[in-house]
Amino acid sequence: MGKILYLECNSGISGDMTVGALLDLGADRQVLEHALESLGVNGYHLHFGRKVVCGLDAFDFDVHLEEDGHEHVHGGEHEHSHEHVHDGGHEHSHEHVHDGEHEHSHHHPHIHRNLHDIYHIIDHLDSNERVKEMARNMFRIVAEAESKAHGLPIEQVHFHEVGAIDSIVDIISVAVCIDNLGVEDVVVSALSEGHGHVHCQHGVLPVPVPATANIASSYGLELHFTDNDGEMVTPTGAAVAAALRTKDRLPASCRLLKIGMGAGNKVFKQANVLRAMLLETSQDENRTMWVLETNLDDCTGEILGLAMEMLLDAGAADVWYTPIYMKKNRPAYMLSVLCGESSVEAMEEIILTQTTTIGIRRYQVERTILGRNEIQVETGYGPADVKVCTYKGRTFFYPEYESIRRICREQGVDFQTAYHEVRMKAEESRQEK
Repeated sequence: MGKILYLECNSGISGDMTVGALLDLGADRQVLEHALESLGVNGYHLHFGRKVVCGLDAFDFDVHLEEDGHEHVHGGEHEHSHEHVHDGGHEHSHEHVHDGEHEHSHHHPHIHRNLHDIYHIIDHLDSNERVKEMARNMFRIVAEAESKAHGLPIEQVHFHEVGAIDSIVDIISVAVCIDNLGVEDVVVSALSEGHGHVHCQHGVLPVPVPATANIASSYGLELHFTDNDGEMVTPTGAAVAAALRTKDRLPASCRLLKIGMGAGNKVFKQANVLRAMLLETSQDENRTMWVLETNLDDCTGEILGLAMEMLLDAGAADVWYTPIYMKKNRPAYMLSVLCGESSVEAMEEIILTQTTTIGIRRYQVERTILGRNEIQVETGYGPADVKVCTYKGRTFFYPEYESIRRICREQGVDFQTAYHEVRMKAEESRQEK
């Protein structure tokens, strides 16, 4: 059995919505606060609370920024204050103010942080390397998208002091909470996005904003456009989805363990919440497998043999070759691999690098398998391993080939004699119990 986190983005996704959903799912608030305190970043305080959204109770997480004696609330749906320093020292103030949210200017010395500076802050985080790497990855995704949007080298993308604090807190909080929940696999739904535009100090940007669109394009995120007016997917939210996603689809069946709801700060016709679900796959999931196939007419026998060994060593449930004829009547082999969904990528990498193929077919299949376990029995020829399978009250004993092979070589007996002896001892041991 394995646990999967499913992020249902029917009302978009932002950094603060993700943190709220993960806290509601059970992530430890004290662990999060300790991690953020270790950064040594000031100028903000955190809000933890509850909010009713369209009649639904959701966790409300916000970063309250403090500046010039005033308090500014930055949620993922609010504003992103970035200043990018261009060649020649010109500053391009980039302040997104979203419809229905607060607009305010900042009067203070221009302090900027580039990606290297933010990495340095992350290095101070009192947490494990997995958390730090997740945080670095999310920030790198945002910086790359901003770099492309503004035509700047990534090292020249600078985050204004205030905007950086908001992003740092949200991104690191997501990484800490994911790690605290012990989640390894994440599935992300299509990201619902609105339409229209976003008002900026220097003009108007279309929705999705360029940084969000660049992330979706670069990382294959599926967008679902709605008739809602305004931005539903922030660059930080898109970066979270891109960095965390490890699987493209949910399992065929699973058990729902817990649900977390993270509140947004906008009003749409549907509840502005991000729903996070903790799922557990069941044993029945072993029924669903994938078959990978490719036709090979220019591989040597040595290549085919090594590929089979590597695929089996990597965890394939089965590997086989079928003789076929291809175009121009060339004799060839079809390579087939049976594996679980989590192994598909690893299997494809071996096939693509260790054979001469240039493409792979794949399709999902279902199988019926017997209940099974392994036992070891003592025989007159020494110990031997036996696979015990059960079906509707019946039991079948299958001596393992490697044990029979060893007995034949070491004891000088024929295969059938050794096989019969081991199977008989296994049946006797079962009857004794």
